[in-house]
Amino acid sequence: MEREQLDGNLSSLKEQFDAAFDVVLSRLKELSDPLERAKVAHALVGRVQDHGNEFQAVRNEAMNETLRVGRLNSTQLASELGISKGRVSQLAKGAPPERLFLGSGKVIVALAEKLEDGKLQDGRDKPVQGPVIATEDVQTYECLRELAEDVGLEITFERISLGGNVRLNRNNLVVVCGPRLSPLIEQILESDPHLRFEKDGDGWHLVDRNTGQVYRSPMDEGKNGDIAYFGRLPRPDGQGAFLYIAGIHARGSGGVVHWLSQELANVHRELKVKRFSTLISSRFDPETLEIVESERITPFYRPEGA
Repeated sequence: MEREQLDGNLSSLKEQFDAAFDVVLSRLKELSDPLERAKVAHALVGRVQDHGNEFQAVRNEAMNETLRVGRLNSTQLASELGISKGRVSQLAKGAPPERLFLGSGKVIVALAEKLEDGKLQDGRDKPVQGPVIATEDVQTYECLRELAEDVGLEITFERISLGGNVRLNRNNLVVVCGPRLSPLIEQILESDPHLRFEKDGDGWHLVDRNTGQVYRSPMDEGKNGDIAYFGRLPRPDGQGAFLYIAGIHARGSGGVVHWLSQELANVHRELKVKRFSTLISSRFDPETLEIVESERITPFYRPEGA
């Protein structure tokens, strides 16, 4: 029965892959301008190579896990894959499997732009500046970049322009953007039956809908801490999910990355790339503003059927 299921999954995925590839190849061949055809083909060769790297990363991680849990030994796995035992050892010793929690290819971190205002020292209103990316979000990206590079992933960032429109239907995406800056993100967050951002007269806060617990930021009381939402949310096209990070204040997003840097292997072992949501509490140094402590304060909530 297990062998039949495996063969069925392989056959179905191969058919879907071949069909999509045939459509793209046919459209490419139909381009009448040879220069355009050459340029598009050249660009697609690069994309095929990128996808090939992602397939290899998934394969190597799955081999590593198969050996780690003791389901098969190296000789048996080599027989299943039709390769040598030495090749199994070589591939399974590749990049750490937990990298797949972040992505299987080049990771793109989308950071929200905003307009900055405030008060001058003399009490007058400061002229509106921007659009800019919050300094705290840039620092969060730098910490995430270090984590990604530590596990062998390439990473870059892009701006989410004012209005919060971001292209969510793509792989290897991490979004750092509060719901107040993006109606699109706010709408997707509403699909979480467990955790939610809400706003009242005292400002933005997070609510655990299972327990009724309200989480307000310590920063709103003048303390050196914040609370952040962390999850893997559904893409609008229904074809996958993206990682999402948002503190009640921007400083809280850094707390998520601080926590993840210590827990990545454990989180990947438990969740793989399944959808989830949780809350992370963190504390920062008031002088350097660097995150010094972080902890998960809710369970890993899972949507029904995910």
